[in-house]
Formats: sequence, structure tokens, C-alpha cells
Amino acid sequence: MTADAPDLTSTLLQNDDEFLKLSTRHKELEHRLSELAHKPYLSEPEQVEEVTIKKRKLQLKDRMEDISRRLRGQSGPQALMV
Repeated sequence: MTADAPDLTSTLLQNDDEFLKLSTRHKELEHRLSELAHKPYLSEPEQVEEVTIKKRKLQLKDRMEDISRRLRGQSGPQALMV
């Protein structure tokens, strides 16, 4: 039986240092994107920053998904003990 996504994410956040760091960084970037989104106008450097942040967030999300997929692929009681 596999853990569902919220349980798996919670487990990874508690037990996998890399996943926690990736998640924390993803949230930081999301916060910065929110700041940029609330500006009425973005300068050219801010526009470049926005695109760069979006790409980086996708990279982080992909790596987090790789970690989740690896754990889902494990079987037995050790599957949730990262």
C-alpha cells in the first residue's frame, strides 16, 4: 500500500533533509514571485528575475517529484523511513 501525496510530502518534509531544503527554497521563491506580482510595473531586471525564478521553481519542483517518486517506488515498511 502506498502513501497518498499529502502523507508522503509530510513524511518527506520530516525525514528527508534535501526535500526539506528544496521545499523551503521553493517557498522563498514563491514569496518573491508574489512580491513581483504585486508591483504595478516591473523593470527590465525584475522581468528577467521573474522568468529566472519561475524556471528555478520548476527545477526545484522536478527534483522534489524525483524524490517522491523514488520513495513511492520503494516497498515494505522502510518505504516511509527515509
